[in-house]
This record gives sequence, C-alpha cells and structure tokens, in this order.
Amino acid sequence: MDTNTLFSVKDVEAIEAKGLTPEEVLRQLKLLRKGSHPVDLIRPCTASDGIEIVDERRIKILLAAFDKARSAGRITKFVPASGAASRMFKDWFRFLDMAQFDGSKEAQHFAEELPDFAFYGDLADMMEKKGLNLQELQSGGYYKKILEYILLPKGLDYGQSPKAVLAFHTYPQGTRTPVEEHLAEAALYGTDAAGNARVHFTVSEEHKTKVDSFISRITGNYEKLFSALFDVSVSAQQSSTDTVAIAMDGSPFRDKEGNIIFRPGGHGSLLRNLNDLEGDIIFMKNIDNVVPDRLKPETVFYKKILAGLLMELQETIFKYLSLIESGDCRNEDIMQLREFYRKWFSLSLPPEFDKKPLGEKTDFFHRCLHRPIRVCGMVRNEGEPGGGPFWVRDADGTESKQIIEKAQVALETPGQEAIWNSSTHFNPVDIVCGVRDHKGNPFDLETFVDKETYLVSEKTYEGRNLKALEHPGLWNGSMAYWNTVFVEVPLSTFAPVKTVEDLLRPEHG
Repeated sequence: MDTNTLFSVKDVEAIEAKGLTPEEVLRQLKLLRKGSHPVDLIRPCTASDGIEIVDERRIKILLAAFDKARSAGRITKFVPASGAASRMFKDWFRFLDMAQFDGSKEAQHFAEELPDFAFYGDLADMMEKKGLNLQELQSGGYYKKILEYILLPKGLDYGQSPKAVLAFHTYPQGTRTPVEEHLAEAALYGTDAAGNARVHFTVSEEHKTKVDSFISRITGNYEKLFSALFDVSVSAQQSSTDTVAIAMDGSPFRDKEGNIIFRPGGHGSLLRNLNDLEGDIIFMKNIDNVVPDRLKPETVFYKKILAGLLMELQETIFKYLSLIESGDCRNEDIMQLREFYRKWFSLSLPPEFDKKPLGEKTDFFHRCLHRPIRVCGMVRNEGEPGGGPFWVRDADGTESKQIIEKAQVALETPGQEAIWNSSTHFNPVDIVCGVRDHKGNPFDLETFVDKETYLVSEKTYEGRNLKALEHPGLWNGSMAYWNTVFVEVPLSTFAPVKTVEDLLRPEHG
C-alpha cells in the first residue's frame, strides 16, 4: 500500500493543511493496524527501590542549589492547560437531559451544594444582569434553569470553557481561576533576582483567544500583589500533531462526506510545545492541580526540593561529561561514574563491559549522561486514577524507571495485573525538567521518545466505532529515554479537579 493509491488529491490537500505529510499519515495507519505495544512491568517502584526519600539533613543544601538556579533566571513553569471543562461537568450535563430533574434527589443535592462553589457569586451577578434572581430561582426549585446558566453559552458557559479560566477558589478580594493560582505559585518559587517569573500555558486552539484575553486582564493585578514581573506565554497544541483513525475494517476513517477524520493526538502532542520553548529548568504541573494560598507553602517547599536535587545531579553529570570529553577520564573515574549512575538512575551494562577498552566505556557513559533529566514527585497511592512509577523491561532487555499509565499494560498477561495492583505510589504530574546540556544547548526532546509507546483506543464518531491513535504520553513514552529520578512528596501537594464535586474538597475550600 502506498500514498498514491490510498489518498486522493483532496485527501492530500487535507493532510498537508494539517502540516502533515501523506507518508506520516501512512505511518500512523500502520501503527493503528498493528495495535498498541504493551509495556513489560517488572515491579513497582517503591520507597526502598526506585523512589527516593529526601534526607532532612540535606534540605539546606538542596534549597541552596535551587535558589542559585532561581536567582540566575533559569526557571520556567510549563502548564498543560488544553483540557475543556466539559468532562468536569459530565454529571451536570446528564442532569440537564433528565426530564424530571427539578424534583429529583440529584436536584436537592445540587441545591444544597451550589452556594459552596467559588463561582456562585459570579453566577448570581451574571443572572442579575439578565434580569434574573438566583435565590428566587433556588427557592422556586428551578434548578435545571440554574444549570443552564452555569453550563450553556447564554450564561457562564462553563460547559464549553477551558478549565484554566473557571473560578476555583474564593478569597476576600474575589475568586481565583487555575491560571491565577499558577501565577501565584510561580511568584512564590519562580522569580529570578530581578523579580521576573516565566510561565507558559498550552491550550487548545479553540480556547487560545479566550485564555490570552483573560491573562492580559489579570496579570497586572498579580504583579502588584506579589511584587513580581510575569513573562506569560501561551501556545496551542499544533495541528500537525493530530492523528488519523481507522474504521474497524482497517481502512482510514472518514466522515459522511468522505473526508479523512483527524483527532487530537493526546497529551504527548505537547512535547513539541515543550521542545519549542527551549527552556532550561522547567517545572511541569497540570492546570487543575492547584491549591489556595493557605496550602501553598508545603507545595512550594517540595517544588524547591525537587529542583534542588535536579541541580545537584545535573552539576555532577556535567562534570562527568566534561571529564569524558577532555580525554582525561580513567578507569577509576569509570568506577565512580558507574556507582553514581546506578544509584540515581538505573544501569544495565553491555556484555563483558569490564573487558572493553576505556574508549568504549567512556562512549557508553557519554550516551547515558547526555540526556535530558527529570525529577518527578510521587505521592502515596490512595486510589486516584492514573499512572504510577514502575520498573520496566525495555525492548533490549535492560531495566528502566518509567511513569506508566494503565492503558499501557496488558493486564490479561500473567503477572502484569498483580504488579500493577501492587503499586505504592501515584504520578501527580509534579515534574522538574533539565532540558539543556553541559554546554548550555537545548536538547532536541523528540530524539528521546520511545515511539513504540503509542496508544490505540476505541472511540465512536457519528455513531460509528473507530480506532484512535495517541502519541507516546508527555511524561510516559515521550520522556522514556530521559534520566529519571522519583522522589516521594506528600499527598498535600496533589489536589486535582477532575469533576466539579472536587471543588468542594477541603483542600479547595
């Protein structure tokens, strides 16, 4: 099968309009037909095996290492914020479809909780401008009408807005959105010696204008509040990272008009945004994982600890790389390097490594060290859905530490489900990344991706089944060949909002 016989002129025009090539689309179709390649779990990473526990005696040293990097202006905060709030309000949309919602138990529960949401005041003000009284509607039991003014375009339009601009928390001065909380957090640990804080948000193309406008309106207020100067940038997930789908018979999936359907390629698509940023020390955290100011001190403290550890490790790595490149590396240095690498990362040596010439040994370790580095916070697993840290057997038989999602695991394979279920820690997407080498050059992050970790999932479109392709996940396969360290952090640093009800948890009150 080739591109000339598979794609029409119209198809090629649509493909190229996406910034793709027919050859790339053909590659994606082959992956879809092949199916996902499951990972091979060896064991979970635990506090004694793959997850570091911070030694309290080293805290001052780590904080000093962090502060040196912060003062030098090396820090950028990277916030994946592409998600719309529609999933967050899934239950409330279901209520809208109920014929008899107003008199239901669900309506009573909704009415009791409504005043506790941070957006309640915004809702009342907006409805008043439209000649409606929120409290009168509540008293009259018109709950579906209230829901309409929360979710639909005639009201707050929360159902189609990005999570980034929804009111999450209440303060005496008013409400704050996730964007504002991320700016506040950046001011607490990300400002350089001149008071500058760099923050980058990734959003979907459809929400970019709205988020840009919102940031322009509020940034000045937070500069005054925190005596900081914010350098805020926003990028959209690039259309060239979209992927095709196949029908259940293996043919390219098309709509009723015969057009090839393209779908967002998952959060792994954001690797290109991260790469284009050409940062140095990058803090990564999802848009919905924010807490009010009263809970920020512990979060900020552990951010500094993670970064301080990265700075220490990076300094040692840079020294070893410079030593190797100088030609002065000796066998005793190789022994020290071997222990360092085994302690912090993982190490599977080539066969008969000790018998190899010194040049081959130094070349091997140069390849091991000359990679991006990430230090990832891990919280104790208390039942949250999502991925976690595992030891994985790679295709060449070596072991590595990886963040694994459940969809990557063939649970039906003997032993794999038991390993998955024995995991002790959870990945909260609390990651500090070092993305420049010892000479200050940015790595090309796309060269460190395990391309075999793509995912194929079954979806529906216009009532028809299809198989969809997702790129290797941003903190999964896209960072598979990074040097990785896992560090235990307290659960208090993790407060995601996946459903609207999560906003009523104590950490968001």
